[in-house]
Amino acid sequence: MMMAAKQKLTLDQSAVYQIKVPGHLDESWSDWAGGMTITVEGEDDGPPITTLTGIVADQAALQSLLRRLYSLGLPLISVNWVKSDKK
Repeated sequence: MMMAAKQKLTLDQSAVYQIKVPGHLDESWSDWAGGMTITVEGEDDGPPITTLTGIVADQAALQSLLRRLYSLGLPLISVNWVKSDKK
């Protein structure tokens, strides 16, 4: 019986991440955020929360993106590893 290979998080491989920040970033920020998909929730029933979801090249690129969000004055709500980006 062949066991399915478990996904492993590493420093040097790409992975899909989901990052949540308060406020409203519209889709025009996608290029700035490395082509991530941008969705906004909660505008009708509370303060907006922007979710950025997409492939990040490696941990260094993730740190760079987090620093860029910090430079905009956006506190992080969450940063979640979704899965490794292995074909």
